Amino acid sequence: VQLVESGGGMVQPGGSLRLSCVTSGFIFNDYAMTWVRQAPGKGPEWVSSINTSGAYTFYSDSAKGRFTISRDNAENTVSLQMNSLKPEDTATYYCNAHGTSGDYWGRGSLVAVSS
Repeated sequence: VQLVESGGGMVQPGGSLRLSCVTSGFIFNDYAMTWVRQAPGKGPEWVSSINTSGAYTFYSDSAKGRFTISRDNAENTVSLQMNSLKPEDTATYYCNAHGTSGDYWGRGSLVAVSS
């Protein structure tokens, strides 16, 4: 099983980034997907989730209106479009797959928002 995040980097406040998580080794269509972030010195924070079909999406209050989660079941990929980024969005973003067989995690992608 592999989940590989990409798309992180440094961006100025107000900027945008698009994170992607490419997965393999499990039946992607059977797993809900989630993005979780962890800021330096803080605990994990749930950001957004999407159900198996992509019909339902969920966002934390901090992400609502600025972030958009999506998935491509043909490509086994989940993405997180992040707009209007703020310094408090600085964190390592992790991709999570949750299904009846358990949970899988990626290694994370660092997002740094700074002027």
